[in-house]
Amino acid sequence: MAKKLVLIDGNSIAYRAFFALPLLNNDKGVHTNAVYGFTTMLQKILEDEKPSHIMVAFDAGKTTFRHKTFKEYKGGRQKTPPELSEQFPYIRELLDAYGIKRYEKENYEADDIIGTLSLQAETDGYEVKIFSGDKDLTQLSTDKTTVCITRKGITDLEIYTPDHIKEKWEISPDQIIDMKGLMGDSSDNIPGVPGVGEKTAIKLLKEFGTVEKLLVSIDEVSGKKLKEKLEEHKESAVMSKELATILREAPIEIKVDELDYEGMDASKLKEVFKDLGFNSLLEKMGETPQEEVQELEEISYEILQEIEGKHLGKESSLYIEMLEDNYHLGSIIGMSMHNEKGTFYFSLDAALKSEDFKNWAESDENRKYVYDSKQTVVSLKRHGIDIKGIVFDLSLTSYILNPSSSGDDFASIAKTHGLPAVDSDEAVYGKGAKQKVPAEENLSEHLARKAAAIFELESVCTKELEENEQFDLINELELPLALILAEMEYTGVKVDKQRLLDMKEELGSRIEELEVKIHELAGENFNINSPKQLGVILFEKLGLPVVKKTKTGYSTSADVLEKLQSKHDIIDYILHYRQLGKLQSTYLEGLLKVIHEDSGKIHTRFNQALTQTGRLSSIDPNLQNIPIRLEEGRKIRQAFIPSEQGWVMFAADYSQIELRVLAHIAGDEKLVEAFRNDMDIHTKTAMDVFGVSKEEVTSNMRRHAKAVNFGIVYGISDYGLSQSLDITRKEAGEFIKKYLESFPGVKEYMDDIVQEAKQKGFVNTLLNRRRYLPEITSRNFNLRSFAERTAMNTPIQGSAADIIKKAMIDMALRLKEENLQSRLLLQVHDELIFEAPENEIETLKKIVPEVMENAMELEVPLKVDYSYGPTWYDAK
Repeated sequence: MAKKLVLIDGNSIAYRAFFALPLLNNDKGVHTNAVYGFTTMLQKILEDEKPSHIMVAFDAGKTTFRHKTFKEYKGGRQKTPPELSEQFPYIRELLDAYGIKRYEKENYEADDIIGTLSLQAETDGYEVKIFSGDKDLTQLSTDKTTVCITRKGITDLEIYTPDHIKEKWEISPDQIIDMKGLMGDSSDNIPGVPGVGEKTAIKLLKEFGTVEKLLVSIDEVSGKKLKEKLEEHKESAVMSKELATILREAPIEIKVDELDYEGMDASKLKEVFKDLGFNSLLEKMGETPQEEVQELEEISYEILQEIEGKHLGKESSLYIEMLEDNYHLGSIIGMSMHNEKGTFYFSLDAALKSEDFKNWAESDENRKYVYDSKQTVVSLKRHGIDIKGIVFDLSLTSYILNPSSSGDDFASIAKTHGLPAVDSDEAVYGKGAKQKVPAEENLSEHLARKAAAIFELESVCTKELEENEQFDLINELELPLALILAEMEYTGVKVDKQRLLDMKEELGSRIEELEVKIHELAGENFNINSPKQLGVILFEKLGLPVVKKTKTGYSTSADVLEKLQSKHDIIDYILHYRQLGKLQSTYLEGLLKVIHEDSGKIHTRFNQALTQTGRLSSIDPNLQNIPIRLEEGRKIRQAFIPSEQGWVMFAADYSQIELRVLAHIAGDEKLVEAFRNDMDIHTKTAMDVFGVSKEEVTSNMRRHAKAVNFGIVYGISDYGLSQSLDITRKEAGEFIKKYLESFPGVKEYMDDIVQEAKQKGFVNTLLNRRRYLPEITSRNFNLRSFAERTAMNTPIQGSAADIIKKAMIDMALRLKEENLQSRLLLQVHDELIFEAPENEIETLKKIVPEVMENAMELEVPLKVDYSYGPTWYDAK
């Protein structure tokens, strides 16, 4: 087998992956985008290159031998974002599982390790491939060594051979260090010769060959100013070349022949993928839920053609199976039950024909254990059965016991709680396009096992809840809420389809107007949606400064355009054009697709067991995500209307609930006082942090204060705040420091909650919702830091979520007590939306704030604002 060595620049590829992919989290809340991107590239390299030897080199630290030459070397670089730093331990763990050696050397860069090993390998007759995002490594290109540089993302590579370098720059690989010596490198803070760019540097090298030969022949250089610059900055040119030169004889303790690749440790790699939540990569390894299940016990069950009273018990599990996730649209394919009389499978038809089943289901006296109470209630209600008496929900209970297990399927939940595993749905139904309902003998057994498992797990889970002091959380908050959410989902919200169609047409006309204006400012017609054509207009015809390039030309992404807003009027029009285009395609057309044909309503589904903080979210459609910063986006809410004539929409939302919870939990005197005196909290924060009077607070000060206020709640880092406010990380760090000095109670809370989390391994909300933090005692700084930030913000966010949920339960009871027709339709973030007869509005104005503000007693008052009108838009 031919000898091939692959060398990977670990830090560079990790950085590329981090910025190429959106931030992703695993179920522990750890960011994983850099690890995922790194893994994707690593697998492609292994598949394409099939190396006999491989190694990943990392930088050992910020200081290298080059800093002795020039202490400002790489001085302009931003501090590594903590969201990236926390991923490096996982990358190293990943490499160990792949069986790939990694190496770093104090005082040296990864480049020097790669340069030294590539030279060794060439001498020993190896073919060498180097992978990096840093073009500095192109100087290592030879007939035996190819350097692959990431261009866009992480898998699009530019291949640097000596021929390619000659074609691209008209110089040899050896001369790249001379080019850097003359033109410098801003990314590494290498000064070069001021005023000498790439074209000039190449021209000089074509004539003189090297920096040294050039500097002894300055008199022969054409151009007076250029001569002066070269003469004045001789030392800088020599030093810059030295800084740019990769060391090829670094004193490393590893040899090429030690880097042989024997393949991955499959079981170890699967564990890493599971820990990171890389399910798609697990599937590629052949790791499916079917392989994970334990050997199944035999189960005795009966298929019922007719359901009679003798099959129904006072205490029974009931399981309803639907193939589709969206139970508002899907149909029931089978049902099962387990009680002291046995385990039974029956069809929907058998259930609907049985008066005994309907009476049993609608009686509160019969205790029912189910897997998903919302699905159970909604799916049966669609067939005229109003089930009552649900006292146990396996999915919700599993989520309460471990929020990081959200999204687990039935088989996983059963296995987690020590029950011999139920077959995974995928094993029974197949996957994707091949999914189908199996024959009744297979379906009936599968559903019977689920019913039996629910019944058995009720006692197991209840014991765990009691041990965790979470029995009240599930029974007094989550389960009652699930039944209210089921009613809200079933009721749905009325949508004016014609209004959506009119808005779509109006938006289309507005988009056309913007198109005309853009073409007018550009001086010609072109396809605005074509990045290539737009790039030519902006950067060639209009001469705007180029911010970023892609392999196909100029980048015209949103972040690039935002940086150019002050440069030309056309930019604002293009940004607006894109925003309206997204509103039209994603939201207006998206909402039109999900209006139920029979009811004329939208029936969203609320995710109650998803977020680790306890917050509700919604899907099909996501009504919490309708953009309201743009007026055109807000107007989409005009299409949400009451379902009855003479009714109006009524909306009520909590004011700054999370900051009020922070004031309560932290007990900070200034925060508590500000809320008790009904002060504007962002103005108060600006006053304390900037040391100014209320009258001296500027809008910019208040904006910064607002960002840090909410940033504290969400565990923001100096990197996150700097991105939010478009300031340096140093400025952001100073701002956070001043905030904590101004509010010592908040600082004390943060310190105390971290210590508590380290002792217990979890943090609690006010209603005892838990979030486990296994990394809080990690020796790894980055993992520990992330867990500490999570410990600080989870009690705040989670308690706010608990308060809103409690308010919904109290509100449903109050509406019933007052014998009102008004209905709760939606929960969106901190807002509750009702529809109500006009003659009940005065009552709602009184009781809604009263109920919501008294959902939980805090050291500071909860404040609720309300409004109402003919549409949801008017109720804001």
